[in-house]
Amino acid sequence: MSAEATNPATPGPVAPTAPRRKARPRIDLRRLGRAALLGPAARDRLPDAIGHVVEAHRAHHPDADLEPLRRAYVLAESSHRGQMRKSGEPYITHPLAVTLILAELGAETTTLTASLLHDTVEDTDVTLDQVRDQFGEEVRYLVDGVTKLEKVDYGAAAEPETFRKMLVATGSDVRVMSIKLADRLHNMRTLGVMRPEKQARIAKVTRDVLIPLAERLGVQALKTELEDLVFAILHPEEYEHTRQLIAANAARPDDPLTEIADEARTVLREAGIQAEVLIRSRHFVSVHRVARKRGRLRGADFGRLLVLVNEDADCYGVLGELHTCMTPVVSEFKDFIAVPKFNLYQSLHTAVARADRQVVEVLIRTHQMHRVAEAGVVALGNPYAPPADEHASAADGERADPTRPGWLSRLLEWQRGAPDPDTFWSTLREDLAQDREITVFRPDGGTLGLPEGATCVDAAYAQYGEDAHACMGARVNGRLATLSTVLRDGDSVQLLMGQDPASEPSREWLEHAHTPAARIAIQRWLAAHPEDPAEGPAAGPAEDPVEGPAGERARFGERLDDIESAAGAAPGPRARTAVSDPAVSDPAVSDPAVSDPAAPAATARTTSDGGTGRAGADLVVERPGAVVRLAGCCTPVPPDEITGFSVRGGVVTVHRVRCAAVARMKSGGRAEVGVRWGDSSACRVTLVAESFGRPHLLADLTEAIALAGAEIVSAIVEPPSQQRVRHTYTLQLPDAARLLALMRAMRNVPGVYDVSRAQHEAADN
Repeated sequence: MSAEATNPATPGPVAPTAPRRKARPRIDLRRLGRAALLGPAARDRLPDAIGHVVEAHRAHHPDADLEPLRRAYVLAESSHRGQMRKSGEPYITHPLAVTLILAELGAETTTLTASLLHDTVEDTDVTLDQVRDQFGEEVRYLVDGVTKLEKVDYGAAAEPETFRKMLVATGSDVRVMSIKLADRLHNMRTLGVMRPEKQARIAKVTRDVLIPLAERLGVQALKTELEDLVFAILHPEEYEHTRQLIAANAARPDDPLTEIADEARTVLREAGIQAEVLIRSRHFVSVHRVARKRGRLRGADFGRLLVLVNEDADCYGVLGELHTCMTPVVSEFKDFIAVPKFNLYQSLHTAVARADRQVVEVLIRTHQMHRVAEAGVVALGNPYAPPADEHASAADGERADPTRPGWLSRLLEWQRGAPDPDTFWSTLREDLAQDREITVFRPDGGTLGLPEGATCVDAAYAQYGEDAHACMGARVNGRLATLSTVLRDGDSVQLLMGQDPASEPSREWLEHAHTPAARIAIQRWLAAHPEDPAEGPAAGPAEDPVEGPAGERARFGERLDDIESAAGAAPGPRARTAVSDPAVSDPAVSDPAVSDPAAPAATARTTSDGGTGRAGADLVVERPGAVVRLAGCCTPVPPDEITGFSVRGGVVTVHRVRCAAVARMKSGGRAEVGVRWGDSSACRVTLVAESFGRPHLLADLTEAIALAGAEIVSAIVEPPSQQRVRHTYTLQLPDAARLLALMRAMRNVPGVYDVSRAQHEAADN
């Protein structure tokens, strides 16, 4: 694991020197190596070589039992004795340095014991059974978790499979990844002697995998240094330019950050708030990002103010005082105390402006928040100790347990379905590249944690797994939405699931799936159900989610008689279907009255002296002999309140009184013609059904219509758009009283989410 380490004296990537926090004196690894070569100390006496580790450990855990550390060092030193690093130093200096990194972050004794032993099983004759017998199961598990898989056994798959093994182990004990991160940091610090191409390869893996993991675990102290070391290797010119910018700023006689810090201290002292105000210099990568964003840098851009207080309430007190006595930049305010980040981070972020228009960013947090912000999960001590409140439970959804955060649970879930190491490796890098998370709420009050940019497709697979194949749509914040809808933090999401066990995902979903869990599940289903090559264009477009092949819709008329017969109804006139698909549309069977949404639903002349015109229902008109037609914009049926207007050719068009066209014609000076319903209750009506696309939907809808006793006069099925399909049916009902029952029956068909009377915008005639 550490064979890639080199002599720290060899020129290589220069670690950033800008001060971020109080640093301990730099450890002389050569001196540690000499101490190691002298062999272990007398029994029960702490070896000199671990003196720095003990000092750092006791600073965080003054009552810690140091005996496990002594025994672990003795075993590690004797096992690695004779092994040398590429730098010529004793190998034991590497586990010592890794352990010191973790000790300074506040890791507890078990983690430090495992870090001293983390290379013994991989590089010496020590076995996991020996580790368990001497140090217990916890230490054995941690050592096993960070032990690499052999290239002899796994070949090119060794690296991805090692990371898979490590992540699975991290799922049970997050301390595994803490040790790995510290191990990589020390190796990156001493990478200078390696060949440039090997440096670049290691730096890229660090950038793509380990830095995002450090960010997600909240270990900012390791993450920022790793970023700078990777920056120096992969972008040496930009690194050098940034180094010069930092050096030039450090040489300036005036420092705006010092001035604003003094002013903040005065304000807080006068307000009686006990606080520590520090200047927190930006690390190299942060300065580089700010320079790219803002262009020319000013003095205040090279750092931020950090205000540390004792209590949570004091954070808001500091915020109020700074905003009152200084000029706040309100757009920069963020409250990560009330709503912590997914990696445990808590702080108030704000900014204040100086008279010279320089903007200074301010971070406000408690001392405990600061420890967690720097060390993340490492600062938890023993994260598996029983909680003080035994009844505390995690919410259903994103886990509240910081030792098994939601993103890790999701990662462990999708990795089980990754078919091979290459897929796992590439998917892992893509997943970790999504470094921001959102939380959405389910109707039952639970939550789902998703990466920023996730869609309803991702939410479906996060909640239902492979059962999400049956998802037909969603409601986002109470409104219907397509599965491609991008979710935002705080949205409420209700997923609409079909009941058909044969439901299948659409290939289009892959375009909208951002999470590995969704992509892998969809790809696995598609791989298991390949398209039949025999079903070519002659069989119709395979991607039609409404009815599959176009021939299915062409046979609609034949199937309708069968449906009516099965329902016990007399077969009516053959339904005429107008389909917006040139491959199957037949102008001879298209109904012009339906094709034009502004056209009337039916047209007929008077058939008796009483002036009664038949248009699917009895109408009595005050103008005898007039041709009467029902307006297609509102399709009135008994017992709707109606009115009529005379249009071109002496035709009387009948509208519902509340139709928008009525108000327009009245305002235009059109005279109304009196109309009323006759004695017959039969009627013709146009209904619009909105649905999500699925196989056999058209057949199920027409069956529901037939069972309700309605006769289909014409039907239009529009081409699918974003997994949604619009059906327009003109229906003949023997009794207008059956209309509501018919609409309910259509709405109960799986996949249909709305049925309404046609409400087209009609043109004035």
